[in-house]
Amino acid sequence: MREIVLDTETTGFEPEEGDRIVEIGAVELIGHVPTGRTYHQYINPQRAMPQGAFEVHGLGDDFLRDKPLFKDIAQAFVDFVGDAKLVIHNAAFDMKFLNAELGWVNRPLLPMDQALDTLAIARKRFPGSPASLDALCRRFGIDNSSRTLHGALLDSEILAEVYLELIGGRQPDLVLANDGPKKSAGDGDGGEWRARPRDVALPPRVTPQEQAAHAAFIDTLGDDPLWKKL
Repeated sequence: MREIVLDTETTGFEPEEGDRIVEIGAVELIGHVPTGRTYHQYINPQRAMPQGAFEVHGLGDDFLRDKPLFKDIAQAFVDFVGDAKLVIHNAAFDMKFLNAELGWVNRPLLPMDQALDTLAIARKRFPGSPASLDALCRRFGIDNSSRTLHGALLDSEILAEVYLELIGGRQPDLVLANDGPKKSAGDGDGGEWRARPRDVALPPRVTPQEQAAHAAFIDTLGDDPLWKKL
């Protein structure tokens, strides 16, 4: 199963108000295991960067001025994503922007059911608890010390680790199979498994010297110690 863990950085919150994507980062998983293949692209938004957005990701006008437009990278992005499931934290936000950008260059939109929202998974697993990416890193002991600013590729790499923990750890596909009722050892009939008495008792592991030392200690506990009643 192929999955793409994805994140974007933008100029704001609403593409309908002129906000654009300025960075896309993505990490490929096969069978819930990172393959090492990634996608990373900065994009010229063709508009000034608001100060509030700059403080979040640090991508300014001077840095983005010579970067390609979305229409120039759209094919490479679509080719990388393919029909894989998109693992996104707060998927509605990123999908809204991706589909706005695709629509503006007359390309097919990404189906919403192609996205898997890790924010929704976290809120379901830990109701009432903080579910931001930083909060989930703290919960799962994931090192995000390099995340001083938001960055699409770094956030995708961190989210990939968080996602694997959310779905059951590093080996989510490892399931101990239950093949139905177990038989008792040596029995031919069905029923729940139960231990059978040993044919020969195991020899004691306490030496005679240890037994004598224990008895001497019990004698020091008084006339009626609890150990003599057992």
